Amino acid sequence: MMESEIPDFLLAAPEIFVLTMVCVILIVDLFLPDRLRVWTYILTQITLIATAGIILVASGEDVAYTFNGMFVGDPMADVLKIAVCLSVAVMLAYSRSYASFRGIYRGEFFVLSLFATLGMMVMISANHFLVLYLGLELMSLSLYAMVALQRDSGTSTEAAMKYFVLGALASGMLLYGMSMIYGATGSLEVTQVAQRIADGDAIPTILIFGLVFVVAGIGFKLGAVPFHMWVPDVYHGAPTAVTLLIGTAPKLASFAFIMRMLVEALGVQQLMVEWQQMLVILAVGSLALGNVTAIAQTNLKRMLAYSTISHMGFLLLGILSGTIEGFGAAMFYSIVYVVMGLGTFGMILLLSRDGFEAENLEDFKGLNQRNPWYAFIMLLLMFSMAGIPPTVGFWAKLFVLQAALSAGYIWLVVTAVLFSLVGAFYYLRLVKIMYFDAPTDMHAIEPYADVRALMSVNGLAIIGLGLAPGALLAICQRAIQLSL
Repeated sequence: MMESEIPDFLLAAPEIFVLTMVCVILIVDLFLPDRLRVWTYILTQITLIATAGIILVASGEDVAYTFNGMFVGDPMADVLKIAVCLSVAVMLAYSRSYASFRGIYRGEFFVLSLFATLGMMVMISANHFLVLYLGLELMSLSLYAMVALQRDSGTSTEAAMKYFVLGALASGMLLYGMSMIYGATGSLEVTQVAQRIADGDAIPTILIFGLVFVVAGIGFKLGAVPFHMWVPDVYHGAPTAVTLLIGTAPKLASFAFIMRMLVEALGVQQLMVEWQQMLVILAVGSLALGNVTAIAQTNLKRMLAYSTISHMGFLLLGILSGTIEGFGAAMFYSIVYVVMGLGTFGMILLLSRDGFEAENLEDFKGLNQRNPWYAFIMLLLMFSMAGIPPTVGFWAKLFVLQAALSAGYIWLVVTAVLFSLVGAFYYLRLVKIMYFDAPTDMHAIEPYADVRALMSVNGLAIIGLGLAPGALLAICQRAIQLSL
C-alpha cells in the first residue's frame, strides 16, 4: 500500500491563487452594477499579473514533484506559465472596447478567461495523464462557453457548436489513447510510463495503438491537418476578443501537452521513431494546406486561421527533430507566435467599433493614410508572420528549420521553405492594401491609452526580439534542458 504524503502546496501556489481569485471575482461581480464593471476587469488583471509575479519569484532550476507525483514544477513550466498569464492579460486589455460594444463585457467573460488560464497552467505542470486531461478540459470547456457568449449572434452560436462537437471528439480520442497506454504500461504517471517502456515492460502492439489515438487528439487540439476543420469556422465565428484568446495562449499549453505526453512519457527511442513519422505527416499537411488555402481568403480572421494551421506545421518541425535544441526552438516558436498573434488580432480589435467588425482585408485599405504608426506595426507583424528578417518571425522559422535539418529531415526543410514562400504572398498582400490602396473608411482610431501603449510595445517587441533573439532562445533552451 502506497503511503500518502503531505503535498507541497507551495509548488501549486500560482494555481491555488488563480482559483481563489476566480471565486472572489465571481462574488464581487455579482454585486457590481454595469457602470462599475471596470472593477471586475481590474481584479482580473491584478490576478494575472500577480500570478506571473508569484511564478517568477518561486522559479528555480530544480525539478520538483508533488501531489504523489501528479504535479511537476520545472523551469519549462515556469516560463510557459508566465507567458500564458501575460498573454491573457494583454488579450483582456485589447478586448475592453470591443467587449463593451458587443455586450460581452460581463463577469463571465473575465471569469471564463481565468478558468481557461487555470486549465492551461494545470496542463503545463501535469505529470499524470488524468491531470493533463483535467487541465485540457477545464481550458476547453471555458473556451466553448466564451465562443457562445454573444448569444444574439448566429455565427457565434454555430462556431461554438462546431468547436464543442469536434473538441469532444478530440478529447474522446485522447482518452481512448491514454487508456490504451495505461493498458500497455499499467501506469498513468508520465515518469513511470517512460520507465516501464524503457524497461521493456509494456505491450508494444497496444502501446502503438494508443499512441496513434493520442497523436490524433493532439492534432485536433493544435489544429493540424487533417484535424484542422474546426479552426477557420471557430476563428471566424467567435467574437474577435475570444478568437484572440483561442489563437494565442492555448498554443503554449498545447506545446506543454506535447512535451509531457510525447517527449517525456513516450519519448523512449524505439517509440520516438513511431510518433516522429506521424508528426511528419501532420507537419507537411499543415504547411501545404494552411499556406495554399490562406491565399483564397478575403476575411482576415479566416486567413489568420489558415495561417495558424501553417504555423503549427512549423512548430511540429521543431518537435519531430527529437533533440533538446529542436524542443527549445519549438518552445521559442510558440512564444513568438503568441506575441505575433496578440498584435495581429489586437489590431483587428483596435480598428473595430460599435456596429463595425474590421475583419475583412478591405477594412485595412489605406491604413497608412489613417494612422501611419498602426500601419507600421501591422507591417512589422505581417513581415514577422512571413518570416522576413530582421523580424523575430524569421529567427523562429530559422531555428526550427535548423533543428529539423540537424535531425536529417532535408526534404522536409526544403518543403517548409517552399510553402513559406507561398505564405509570404498573402501577408504581403495585406501590406500592399494598407500602403497602396485608397482608404474606404476614414473613421478615427481612438483606443484607450493603455491599449495604445501595449500595441506599440507589441509591435516594437517584434523588431526588438528580431534584432536580439539570443536571450529568449537561451531561456527556452535552458528551460528544456533542465526540465527533461
